Amino acid sequence: MNEVVLDASAILAYIQEERGAENLTKEILDHAVVSTVNLAEVQSKLVKKGHDPEDAWEEILSLVNAEEPFTSDHAKIAGDLIAKTEKYGLSLGDRSCLALAIALKAPVYTTEQIWKNLKLGVPIHVIR
Repeated sequence: MNEVVLDASAILAYIQEERGAENLTKEILDHAVVSTVNLAEVQSKLVKKGHDPEDAWEEILSLVNAEEPFTSDHAKIAGDLIAKTEKYGLSLGDRSCLALAIALKAPVYTTEQIWKNLKLGVPIHVIR
Protein backbone atom coordinates (compact mmCIF):
# COMPACT_ATOMS: atom_id res chain seq x y z
CA MET A 1 0.00 0.00 0.00
CA ASN A 2 1.24 3.49 -0.85
CA GLU A 3 0.68 6.62 1.19
CA VAL A 4 -2.82 7.61 2.24
CA VAL A 5 -3.85 11.03 3.52
CA LEU A 6 -5.94 11.48 6.65
CA ASP A 7 -8.30 14.40 7.11
CA ALA A 8 -8.55 15.98 10.56
CA SER A 9 -12.06 14.53 10.93
CA ALA A 10 -10.77 10.98 10.43
CA ILE A 11 -8.00 11.45 12.99
CA LEU A 12 -10.47 12.88 15.51
CA ALA A 13 -12.90 10.01 14.89
CA TYR A 14 -10.11 7.52 15.61
CA ILE A 15 -8.86 9.27 18.75
CA GLN A 16 -12.37 9.76 20.12
CA GLU A 17 -13.43 6.20 19.17
CA GLU A 18 -16.33 7.47 17.10
CA ARG A 19 -18.36 5.50 14.59
CA GLY A 20 -16.27 4.77 11.51
CA ALA A 21 -12.96 4.70 13.39
CA GLU A 22 -12.82 0.94 12.92
CA ASN A 23 -12.44 1.55 9.18
CA LEU A 24 -9.00 3.04 9.77
CA THR A 25 -7.18 -0.26 9.88
CA LYS A 26 -3.61 -0.80 10.99
CA GLU A 27 -2.57 -1.09 7.32
CA ILE A 28 -4.11 2.32 6.55
CA LEU A 29 -2.57 3.96 9.61
CA ASP A 30 0.84 2.45 8.81
CA HIS A 31 0.78 4.39 5.52
CA ALA A 32 -0.99 7.51 6.76
CA VAL A 33 0.33 11.00 6.20
CA VAL A 34 -1.22 14.25 7.35
CA SER A 35 -0.77 17.88 6.43
CA THR A 36 0.66 20.10 9.13
CA VAL A 37 -2.44 22.27 8.68
CA ASN A 38 -4.58 19.32 9.72
CA LEU A 39 -2.24 18.55 12.62
CA ALA A 40 -2.91 22.06 13.93
CA GLU A 41 -6.65 21.56 13.44
CA VAL A 42 -6.73 18.29 15.40
CA GLN A 43 -4.48 19.66 18.14
CA SER A 44 -6.72 22.73 18.50
CA LYS A 45 -9.88 20.66 18.80
CA LEU A 46 -8.40 18.28 21.37
CA VAL A 47 -6.93 21.06 23.52
CA LYS A 48 -10.23 22.95 23.33
CA LYS A 49 -11.96 19.81 24.67
CA GLY A 50 -9.60 19.79 27.65
CA HIS A 51 -6.92 17.33 26.58
CA ASP A 52 -3.44 17.97 27.90
CA PRO A 53 -1.57 19.61 24.98
CA GLU A 54 1.50 17.37 25.19
CA ASP A 55 -0.52 14.17 25.52
CA ALA A 56 -2.77 15.21 22.62
CA TRP A 57 0.22 15.97 20.40
CA GLU A 58 1.88 12.63 21.16
CA GLU A 59 -1.36 10.75 20.48
CA ILE A 60 -1.88 12.50 17.14
CA LEU A 61 1.68 11.83 15.98
CA SER A 62 1.48 8.20 17.07
CA LEU A 63 -1.34 7.60 14.57
CA VAL A 64 0.40 8.73 11.42
CA ASN A 65 3.45 7.56 9.55
CA ALA A 66 4.53 11.06 8.46
CA GLU A 67 3.66 14.73 8.73
CA GLU A 68 3.83 16.72 5.51
CA PRO A 69 4.68 20.44 5.67
CA PHE A 70 2.18 22.74 3.99
CA THR A 71 4.24 23.93 1.04
CA SER A 72 3.68 26.72 -1.45
CA ASP A 73 2.65 24.07 -4.00
CA HIS A 74 0.02 22.80 -1.57
CA ALA A 75 -1.10 26.38 -0.94
CA LYS A 76 -1.65 26.93 -4.66
CA ILE A 77 -3.60 23.69 -5.04
CA ALA A 78 -5.71 24.50 -1.97
CA GLY A 79 -6.39 27.99 -3.28
CA ASP A 80 -7.31 26.70 -6.73
CA LEU A 81 -9.70 24.16 -5.19
CA ILE A 82 -12.03 26.95 -4.08
CA ALA A 83 -13.53 27.01 -7.59
CA LYS A 84 -14.52 23.32 -7.35
CA THR A 85 -15.41 23.17 -3.65
CA GLU A 86 -16.96 26.49 -2.64
CA LYS A 87 -20.52 25.24 -3.17
CA TYR A 88 -19.79 22.45 -0.66
CA GLY A 89 -18.52 24.81 2.04
CA LEU A 90 -15.08 23.24 2.45
CA SER A 91 -12.76 25.00 4.86
CA LEU A 92 -9.13 25.88 4.28
CA GLY A 93 -8.23 22.84 6.41
CA ASP A 94 -10.35 20.62 4.16
CA ARG A 95 -8.76 22.03 1.03
CA SER A 96 -5.28 21.68 2.56
CA CYS A 97 -5.92 18.00 3.16
CA LEU A 98 -7.19 17.53 -0.38
CA ALA A 99 -4.24 19.49 -1.77
CA LEU A 100 -1.84 17.08 -0.10
CA ALA A 101 -3.75 14.09 -1.50
CA ILE A 102 -3.67 15.62 -4.98
CA ALA A 103 0.05 16.43 -4.73
CA LEU A 104 0.84 12.88 -3.58
CA LYS A 105 -1.72 11.28 -5.90
CA ALA A 106 -2.92 9.44 -2.81
CA PRO A 107 -6.34 8.41 -1.50
CA VAL A 108 -7.80 10.46 1.32
CA TYR A 109 -9.84 9.31 4.33
CA THR A 110 -12.44 11.55 5.97
CA THR A 111 -15.74 11.51 7.85
CA GLU A 112 -17.12 14.36 5.75
CA GLN A 113 -20.07 12.99 3.74
CA ILE A 114 -20.12 16.00 1.41
CA TRP A 115 -16.73 14.94 0.06
CA LYS A 116 -18.48 12.07 -1.78
CA ASN A 117 -19.59 14.72 -4.30
CA LEU A 118 -16.04 15.82 -5.13
CA LYS A 119 -14.37 14.75 -8.36
CA LEU A 120 -10.74 15.75 -7.88
CA GLY A 121 -8.79 12.87 -9.42
CA VAL A 122 -7.97 11.13 -6.13
CA PRO A 123 -9.98 8.44 -4.33
CA ILE A 124 -11.98 9.79 -1.40
CA HIS A 125 -13.01 7.30 1.30
CA VAL A 126 -15.71 8.40 3.73
CA ILE A 127 -15.32 6.21 6.81
CA ARG A 128 -18.86 6.60 8.11
